[in-house]
Amino acid sequence: MTKTYDALIIGGGHNGLVCAFYLARAGLKVRVLERRDIVGGAAVTEEFHPGFRNSTASYTVSLLRPKVIKDMKLHERGWRIIERTISNFFPHEDGYLKLGGGTARTQAEFARFSKRDAETFPKYEEALERVAEVLRAMALKTPPNVGGGLKALLAAASQGWSLSKMDIESQRDVMDLFVKSARSFLDSWYENEYVKAAFGFDAVVGNYASPDTPGSAYVLLHHVFGEVNGKKGAWGHSVGGMGAITQYMAEACREVGVEISLEAPVARVLVDGNRVAGVRLESGEEIAADVVASNAGPALLYRQLVDRGDMPAEFARRMDNFKAGSGTFRMNVALSELPDFRVLPGKEKAEHHTCGIIISPTLDYMDQAFTDAKAHGWSKKPIVEMKLPTTVDDSLAPPGKHIASLFCQQFAPTLPPNPDGSARSWDDEREAAAAAIIDTVNEHAPNFKASIIATQIHSPLDLERKFGLIGGDIMHGHMSLDQLWAARPMLGHGDYRGPIKGLYMCGAGTHPGGGVTGAPGHNAAHEILADRSFVGRVLKRA
Repeated sequence: MTKTYDALIIGGGHNGLVCAFYLARAGLKVRVLERRDIVGGAAVTEEFHPGFRNSTASYTVSLLRPKVIKDMKLHERGWRIIERTISNFFPHEDGYLKLGGGTARTQAEFARFSKRDAETFPKYEEALERVAEVLRAMALKTPPNVGGGLKALLAAASQGWSLSKMDIESQRDVMDLFVKSARSFLDSWYENEYVKAAFGFDAVVGNYASPDTPGSAYVLLHHVFGEVNGKKGAWGHSVGGMGAITQYMAEACREVGVEISLEAPVARVLVDGNRVAGVRLESGEEIAADVVASNAGPALLYRQLVDRGDMPAEFARRMDNFKAGSGTFRMNVALSELPDFRVLPGKEKAEHHTCGIIISPTLDYMDQAFTDAKAHGWSKKPIVEMKLPTTVDDSLAPPGKHIASLFCQQFAPTLPPNPDGSARSWDDEREAAAAAIIDTVNEHAPNFKASIIATQIHSPLDLERKFGLIGGDIMHGHMSLDQLWAARPMLGHGDYRGPIKGLYMCGAGTHPGGGVTGAPGHNAAHEILADRSFVGRVLKRA
């Protein structure tokens, strides 16, 4: 082995950078190994057509933890977030619905469809905020390691205390959100189908499931525990795209001595006995380290980078069955003009152009999209969220031109076979799926297709190849009840430690899950430093 480090980080995504930063700040010699030619993982800004740049995968910000922002001094480095005036715009056959802009304004929107739902909204908002506050508090805490003895029991008791202090109605809300389907949960609050869909959309974002799937209500909650500029539950645009975040993070890492290597794909985690020894790159270079932390998801780490013989047989079997695949299809589109919506006409920039534009009018529409994806691979009427980042950040395109980010849901991670049993590949069908997405948008904004200058297509297979997201899973693994908190990625390893000593997980496949949070990287670094401190104390006593 040619070089030795205290810690190696596999993958230069945002969580890998966060983990590297905290380790290096504590005095460790750290190297980040990134397979691509750009740091940032799925949070990157890239030119996809001459003059047109965009956040090519992750595309909006809210969940990044304030402590991480403060510790890495991201705002001091120049990072800015532009808040949405309203959060979302939902066109549908009876007009449209706007969500956000304050409680009173949202109530007025709801009242156009249901006075009862308008009256209910403040109570619903309050109920979700009480539960979201608990999640915020738990995000930067390591889950108890089931079977981990007294320490784990104390951790479980400590984290459960905040739940036990809630009144009985709040505890019932927690139970509902963790076990119910999104439809069942929303049916208990609202009567109008458009209002339900406005909230139900969050339950299928990055979730290959129907709003009728038990547990889908939690995914709805996962998307509301963030904040922007101190405003809880808000979402915003990262000026310069999502890559601005990771570029500033890389700057913070380098300041504390982190070495960042690009085009350095890891081929194998090296193990000596039951302890990690370092990694081997695809180039053949071997690098030694006592600590290896993987920003790559558990499915990639344990199915491709760790030799099966180096893992306990039962652990390997369970990792074979770790669920990954979020049903996500991602497109970036260069436009000559803004979309002109049938229900709210106009090509000049307006309020609805600056928020999330969501084509997913009812829960039944969402359920049908999932049903079609299972049967045929995707729906002719897919779920589409469109963002037009150039309406708030004109640095991303030439003057007068625009960019559309299309985040599309319910595209089978692995396509079902043809009727004759032969296999299908996204390489053959990505263009047809992209055309279905464009047609869906064009039905609501008839100038959309004609305004397209260029497209960048990321099928689930493209997302896997380009970003290492197994099954195209933007969450690094299903956000289902059996893969959350202490069970993420599995019980007994929810504390960021793998079954091999010195091998840790620091990506979204660990608690608290997907999204640009920085929490897994923060928490994994904390556990790594705690382990090194413990070893140091033992050696000192010896």
